[in-house]
Amino acid sequence: MVVPPWENHTAVVEFVLRGLSSIRQLNIFLFMMFLVFFILIISGNILIILLVLFNHHLHTPMYFFLVNLSFLEIWYTTNIVPKMLLIIVAEQNTISVAGCLAQFYFFGSLAATECLLLAVMSYDRYLAICQPLHYPILMTGPLCVRLAASSWFCCFLLTAITMVLLARLPFCGPNEIDHFFCDFTPLVRLSCTDTSLTETIAYATSSAVTLAPFLLITASYSCILAAVLRIPSGTGRQKAFSTCSSHLTSVTVFYGTLIATYLVPSADSPQVLRKGSSLLYTILTPMFNPIIYSLRNRDIHEALKNCFRKRPGFLR
Repeated sequence: MVVPPWENHTAVVEFVLRGLSSIRQLNIFLFMMFLVFFILIISGNILIILLVLFNHHLHTPMYFFLVNLSFLEIWYTTNIVPKMLLIIVAEQNTISVAGCLAQFYFFGSLAATECLLLAVMSYDRYLAICQPLHYPILMTGPLCVRLAASSWFCCFLLTAITMVLLARLPFCGPNEIDHFFCDFTPLVRLSCTDTSLTETIAYATSSAVTLAPFLLITASYSCILAAVLRIPSGTGRQKAFSTCSSHLTSVTVFYGTLIATYLVPSADSPQVLRKGSSLLYTILTPMFNPIIYSLRNRDIHEALKNCFRKRPGFLR
């Protein structure tokens, strides 16, 4: 009977995350910077959620999906940044195999869910601009809940397939991951068996949840652009486009960082470049989204003003 080669090795029970830098002076600066970013991400997205919840004029489909997106960004960042900060400041760079798989599962599920939510939001903007008279009938409350729930459920289910396949792989050394979190590629490289099936299925599922929403977003904005160009007045065109400019900016930032991370770097690209591009969508995108959706948004501005007007007397 032929014994698989990995059965002659000791199974790995924990991984070592190398983090971003081994230079202590640089780590102090990185810790302070990413801690500030983390606080801004959490507070900014919580502010968006609270503003929508406590202002009835924001109880619309667009802001319902925005609450889902902000909630997602909070957990997306919390899944990665606290461990990264511990690696930087306390050099606690070990993570159990189960913990690593769990981190990858939530990272992959939340990233995929964001793709679908952005597609759903583009469909909402398409109906609002191209079908304005039928919009209240088409985009109902129950439909919004079903669309959001389906996005969450499908992505967590699809990512579970990849996670189960990863969990079945034997890891027998080395156990160092040259990254600051448990991403799929550096993790699967540590397996001591053939990973072609796992990589193929992971590629298929990730393509399904990124390319399909991207095509839907492209189709929606093609129709929106055609509808906006048919509006005779410049003021009308500007008003119509302003309703979807924030979402279009968010889509550009999100998919731009994904492309910069997974498509542009070649196989022989320096790992420091891959780590830097990973920071774009793990930290910068969640931090910019509250800014993007509130910077030129009159509804958010009015909600903020109402909050200050209604503040308790002892704060005046």
